[in-house]
Amino acid sequence: MDVHHPTPITPAHTAPLVPVQPGGIPAIASVVLPDGRVVTGYAITPVQPEPVTHKPPVSRAAANIALGGVGFAAVCGGLFLLTAFITALTALITQLVILAAVLFGGWVAVQVFSASGHKGATTVNIRKAVIKRNHFHG
Repeated sequence: MDVHHPTPITPAHTAPLVPVQPGGIPAIASVVLPDGRVVTGYAITPVQPEPVTHKPPVSRAAANIALGGVGFAAVCGGLFLLTAFITALTALITQLVILAAVLFGGWVAVQVFSASGHKGATTVNIRKAVIKRNHFHG
């Protein structure tokens, strides 16, 4: 197994070197691929997620209060919808009654004005007609 060390790249202009205390240089690792190529690089340790702190369980009283609030809000919303429905239904029934009264009043007005409006019509008195039919004048 061949170990390859990377060669550092030197910049065109050199800045003064400041000594830095190395915090720990990771080891260089080489991996041989199945086709024979060798890949060399630094081994990177995976980032560990922060440990999950244990959350205290929710108290039963807090859960009951929250559920009670949700239930109360649902009941209030339902009563509001019921009140709105009853109000709309009452308005609809009132308008239907007014419409029926207007139509019936119009029908009555047509009947009254049509009977008195035609003065040239023949009115038949049934009682007189029956009496005339039974008397034969010869």
